[in-house]
Amino acid sequence: MPVVVVRRAESADAAAILALRHAAEDWLASRSIDQWKPREIPLSTIDQQVASGEFIVGLRPQTQYIVAAMRLIWSDPKIWTDDEDACYVHGLVIDRSRAGTGLGTAMLGHASDTARRAGVGRLRLDCAESNAALRSYYQRCGFTEVGRRDFDDGQWFSVTLFEKAL
Repeated sequence: MPVVVVRRAESADAAAILALRHAAEDWLASRSIDQWKPREIPLSTIDQQVASGEFIVGLRPQTQYIVAAMRLIWSDPKIWTDDEDACYVHGLVIDRSRAGTGLGTAMLGHASDTARRAGVGRLRLDCAESNAALRSYYQRCGFTEVGRRDFDDGQWFSVTLFEKAL
């Protein structure tokens, strides 16, 4: 049985996606990990991204319960200055009770497959530079650190840029 069944998110999924995100934000904050600011993304933003076809959800095979989500976008000039020939993963989140089960790896595998089918040569993502555990995880998933991006506006933290050739 697969770890997860992946499909494009539907409008009815937005609240479940946001609930996963909120749980992850709380978990990160409880460990003093700077990755996402609690409650920085409103439901209206998730609704809009789902309507634009950006969100993918992972369902628990036995129950069809949403246990993972991520955005796949085809351009990311806010973070990447050379955003061509790549698919970008944002907001990968899993149900914390399923950590260590291969769920995140399965979602990233789906992202790689989606990018390959689209004829794209690279999968890219970023994370807070200070989040050493997540940086290490992405490296174990086959991503290579290719740079860093600092933001002068003080609104965002510095991020490490990762890329995986497909």
